[in-house]
Amino acid sequence: MHRTTEQHGPMEIEQLYRGLDVEDTTSAVSVILKLRGETCDIDCLYCYEKRKEAPGGARVDAGQVRRLAELFAGRPLAVELHGGEPLTAGRERITEILRELAAQPSVVRVSMQTNGVLLDASWLDLFDAEYPGLQIGISLDGDAKGNAWRVGYDGRPVYPRVADALRLLAERGRRTGVIAAVTPAILGRAEAVLDHLASFEAIDAISFVPCFDTAVQRPTATAGRRLQASRQLQQAAVDGPGGPAWAISPDAYAEFVLAATTRWIQAGHFSRLKLEPAVSTIRRLRGLGSGFCHFSDLKCDHVFTLYPDGRFGSCDELPWPQAQLTRLDQTGDQAGIIAAQRRLPLLNQGKDLMNRCTTCDYRTSCGGGCIATRWRYDKAGDQDAYCDYRMRMVDGIAALLAQPAHPAGAWCRTARWRPRTPNSMRDLDSFLARWNSPDAPRPPVRLHTSAHGNINTVGRPGIHEADDLDPAHPQWRAAIEPGIRPLVDAVTNAWGLVTYDSCQGHPYTGLDLAPAERRVGILPRDRGQYADAAAALCRTVTAAAPTLPPAVQVTVGRAELQCESSGRTVPVLDLVLLPTPGHGWPAYFAAVDQATHALARAVTGERPTGAGCACPAPRTAAAQEVRT
Repeated sequence: MHRTTEQHGPMEIEQLYRGLDVEDTTSAVSVILKLRGETCDIDCLYCYEKRKEAPGGARVDAGQVRRLAELFAGRPLAVELHGGEPLTAGRERITEILRELAAQPSVVRVSMQTNGVLLDASWLDLFDAEYPGLQIGISLDGDAKGNAWRVGYDGRPVYPRVADALRLLAERGRRTGVIAAVTPAILGRAEAVLDHLASFEAIDAISFVPCFDTAVQRPTATAGRRLQASRQLQQAAVDGPGGPAWAISPDAYAEFVLAATTRWIQAGHFSRLKLEPAVSTIRRLRGLGSGFCHFSDLKCDHVFTLYPDGRFGSCDELPWPQAQLTRLDQTGDQAGIIAAQRRLPLLNQGKDLMNRCTTCDYRTSCGGGCIATRWRYDKAGDQDAYCDYRMRMVDGIAALLAQPAHPAGAWCRTARWRPRTPNSMRDLDSFLARWNSPDAPRPPVRLHTSAHGNINTVGRPGIHEADDLDPAHPQWRAAIEPGIRPLVDAVTNAWGLVTYDSCQGHPYTGLDLAPAERRVGILPRDRGQYADAAAALCRTVTAAAPTLPPAVQVTVGRAELQCESSGRTVPVLDLVLLPTPGHGWPAYFAAVDQATHALARAVTGERPTGAGCACPAPRTAAAQEVRT
C-alpha cells in the first residue's frame, strides 16, 4: 500500500523564523564579539565590516563578557571572537576574555575567526592554556589566485602567511574550518580550489560564502588624504562597470557550489571535510536540522553582535546602525532584548520578507536563507534572484544525492526537488521483487471507484489506501485511473520502468478538497536507472512542451519514497501535469487529456538509454563528466 499526499498546505512563519522566547531556555543564542570593531591588520578589498565605518581602536573586555552571560542566564551561549581581526586585541586582553568565558557554565562553544596572519606558536600556547576547546576558523579564499582581494595595506597578498599558519596548525595537531569568499577569482575553478584547500592537513571544514556585493557603489572611507595601496586597488575595483570587480551573481554562486559539491563527492573529500552549504542542504533534504542559520529557524532573533563601545544588536551581516538593538549597559534582561527586537524595523522587515517562504515548495529544504541577503536583494527589487539560486542549489544537490556516479544530473534545470510528505510504501523490496517476477502469486485486491474517479480500497475521494500492483497482476489495468493510463502504459511498456503511484487528477467539485493534479510516480530499480530515467524525462518534457495546450505544463519532480517496514528511503521521480500559471483548474481539466496524449507520445519516442538531458552544462562540469 502506497501512502502519499495530493496537496501541501502552507507552513507557519514561526516554523521558518523562530522568535526569541524568554521561556525557551534550550535554544542557544550566538553572540559575535567584535573584539576590535573593524580594526584589522590587513585590508581585504571586500570587507563588509570596514564598510560600516564605525570608530575602531577600542577592545571588548572581560566585564562585557560577564554581562552577556548574565543577560542570557540559563540559556546556552555560543560565542565567536571576531573582528576586524580579533588577534589585534593583544594577548593580555584575549587571555582575560578566554578566562571569563571558561568561567561561565552557560557558554557551550567558543570559536575565533581570524585571518591567520598573526597566528603563531605563542598564540596557540595561549589558547591551549586558557581555552583548550577553542575552535579556530581561518579566512582564506582558496589558492593564491583566489585570494587576490585579501591584501595588506601595502596592496601585497597575504596568502603565503596564511598558508604558513595552516601548516603550523597541522604541526600542532589542530583542525580548523576555512571560510572562503566566492569571487570571480575562483569562479569556474571550484574543483581546483577545493582540491587545494583539501591539501592542507589542518582543514576539516570549508564554507564557501558568496560576495553578493553588486550594490556596493563606493569605496570604504579612509582617514587622511593619502590613500594606501590597498584602498587604491579597492577604488579601481569599485569604479568598474557592473558593480565591484569582486562581486558575483546568485546564479554564478549556485553553479560554483554545485561544481564544488560534485568534486567533494567524487574525489572522496567528504570523508574528512565538511563542506558548506552542501552539508546543510543535504541535511535538510534528509529531513534533518542544521546549525547553519541560513538553513535553520534560529535566525536573526537568535544572533547578536557586540561592539567594543557597547553597541549591541542583531547579526553583523545586517546593515548597521539599523541593526542595533540597544547598548549593553542599558539592557536589563532578555525581556528587554525581545521588546527591542519587536520594535526594530529592520528585523520586522526581514521577517516579513520570509512570508513568501511559507507557501514555497522548497521551504523545508531551503530553510529561508539569509535574512540580511534577502533584505539587500529586496531593496534592489530582485529578491527572486536570491530565491532562484537557493532553489537551483537544492535541485542540483538533490540530484547528486540520488545519482552520485552521474554528476551531470546536477545541471538539469527540468527535474526539480518536489518532496511529497508522507510518501511511503509498506514493503519496497517485496513490491520490486513481485514486479520483476511474473510467476509470483498475486492475490486479488479490493478496488472501488469514488464518484470523483478515485480508485482505492474504499472508493472515496481524497487520500485513502490503495494496493500496490504490477503489470502482471490480473487487476492491474482496472486499478489504474483511466485518465493516467496512457502515461502509465508508456512508462511501463516503452521504457520498462516501475511505477509506484499514479493519479488521473480530480477537480473535487463541491467538496472541501483542493484539486489534485495528474501524475505518475517512477521507482527506478537502482541509481544508474534513476540517472537514465531522469535524463530521459528531461528530454521528453523538453520535446513535448511545444505540443502541450496552453493551460497545462509538465514538471519532473525528484522526491524520496520511504519503505515502512525497513525505514530506508529511495529516490523516485514524479512526472506531473500542472496548471500553467495564469490558467485555473477548470481550463486545466478541460485540456489535461490532450496534454496527456501529447506527453505519452513524447515518452514513447524516447528511451532511458544513458544519454544526457536536454539542459546545457557549464564547460567545467562537462569536462569533469568526461574525466569521470
